Amino acid sequence: MKKTIRESFFKIWYWYISTKDKDGEITFMNYGHSDGNQLLPLPKHQEKDRYSIQLYHHLASKINLQDKNLLEVGCGRAGGLTYIKKNLLPRQVTGIDLNSKAIQFCKTFHCQENAAYLQADAQNLLFSDHSFDIVMNVESSHRYPSPELFFSEVNRVLKPGGYFLFTDFRLTDKVEALEAQFRDAQLITEEKKDITENVLEALTLATPGREKLIKKIAPVFLHGLARQFAATTGTPTFNKFLNRDFLYLTYVLRK
Repeated sequence: MKKTIRESFFKIWYWYISTKDKDGEITFMNYGHSDGNQLLPLPKHQEKDRYSIQLYHHLASKINLQDKNLLEVGCGRAGGLTYIKKNLLPRQVTGIDLNSKAIQFCKTFHCQENAAYLQADAQNLLFSDHSFDIVMNVESSHRYPSPELFFSEVNRVLKPGGYFLFTDFRLTDKVEALEAQFRDAQLITEEKKDITENVLEALTLATPGREKLIKKIAPVFLHGLARQFAATTGTPTFNKFLNRDFLYLTYVLRK
């Protein structure tokens, strides 16, 4: 029931943001990453998205992306994919998302050379076998009805020796099942890292800005749900990370 409520709110929130955010101000929705005083150099206009960008950089910098063909599954509004394209220099990027409004936003605000955005289902990727050097998935798979189908599709569309860069959260007692799904999809774990503390730090630091944004764009009756969605400090979602009921993990996997 709780997952159904969260999914319903996610869809409503996306619709609401698409209606209100005419200037493309909101391009990230992930929880973020912070590592003490190690701040990623960013231009001033990206400071508001610092922690979300740092999550992407943390994952994408695990391997050399230069001149690679990269697919992000669950790209949302493509803030992360745009950062990667500009700074880590893949040859071609493709972003897919199930939400049509997100893809429309990407095409409007992130139109650039060697970048494509498509509406598609993570569990039924519309690409030929062996199409990509790298597949990325950032804080998205926990919403998929059958993530094992997605992981199988990742294997299919990756070139031999290609990489799957994955970061997301799971209930602590579901992590073993997640890793079994990787193995069943013949994806080999080369690196695993628990970044729950980094995510908690980012959520704490980002809370004032996210509270301000919620008050700016959301009606009062949605403030509580919006805070829960953003996992601001003191919310049940934040506390699940704090109590380690949720673990936030990063994996580098290889086909």
